[in-house]
Amino acid sequence: MAKRINVVGAVLTEGTKVLAAQRGEAMSLAGFWEFPGGKIEHGETPQQALRRELQEELLCTAEIGEKVTTTEYDYDFGTVILTTFFGTIVDQEPTLTEHAEVRWVEAAELANLPWAPADVPAVDLVVAHFAA
Repeated sequence: MAKRINVVGAVLTEGTKVLAAQRGEAMSLAGFWEFPGGKIEHGETPQQALRRELQEELLCTAEIGEKVTTTEYDYDFGTVILTTFFGTIVDQEPTLTEHAEVRWVEAAELANLPWAPADVPAVDLVVAHFAA
């Protein structure tokens, strides 16, 4: 049976822009874009994990809002169960620690980036949310 990996991602918004993070060369799926986040550790809620991961990876604090969606994707290394939440940064601009790049992208243009497959369903929902 494939390993199941529970992860969270933040759809961080600023007006009509969304923060996209490009995975670094040392990461699996290097070069693909994702919503920043990471693995849920034992005893954490998804929201707690997301706040911790954003602090570790981007050195910023975020207010976590409503859930966007939960999706599953089968990679060769296991099945990723990704739960995404809307959020806003409350202190400072993100600082790169693991990612190759982060950028604020107009929601309508999100689909133009090469996203990690697990993130694609959430991208589609976010684009639709801002188009409504």
